[in-house]
Amino acid sequence: MSVYPDLYILRHGETIWNLQGRYQGQKDSPLTEKGRNQAHVQRKILNGLVDLPSRIFVSPLGRAIETARLAITFSDRPVIEERLKEIYFGNWEGALKEDLAKNNHKSSTNGSWAFNSPKGETFEMISARVQGFLDDLDQPAIIVTHAITSTVLRGLWLGSDQAKMLELPIDQGCVYHLSNGTETILR
Repeated sequence: MSVYPDLYILRHGETIWNLQGRYQGQKDSPLTEKGRNQAHVQRKILNGLVDLPSRIFVSPLGRAIETARLAITFSDRPVIEERLKEIYFGNWEGALKEDLAKNNHKSSTNGSWAFNSPKGETFEMISARVQGFLDDLDQPAIIVTHAITSTVLRGLWLGSDQAKMLELPIDQGCVYHLSNGTETILR
């Protein structure tokens, strides 16, 4: 059983840069119509649950804030949390994934490539940032964040090593519920 409180984790909806295949990292791109619809699906999921936590933490990046605004209608007091920002991709931010793949920058298929961007955050750096957030949690919460940050957060909560973390899904339009030492994907 986890040493952390129960969590409901939402990844932001699809963005224009997701659609274009660009690395976003800590740069921002607005939600697409599909991304807004995914946030509405998350709202339906959350509104269908009972006893949701009152604490809500949101990444400061616009795509996460917009997702939270659309998905979480029962509270207007989310805490903007810097430690929930997406991984910093350094020189890759804004670049097309296809262009970098042609240059063999994305050499691993298990996702570990995300921690090897020039001048970007390493696995150790993002893990320390996210671990600090987890260590400060003292009650259940709803969290709106990003693909890599969500993966690391959920993996740390589950007690997984890096390889197991990178096997976790990164779907949009769902809610990851972490409780009793396990993850359930609510759709």
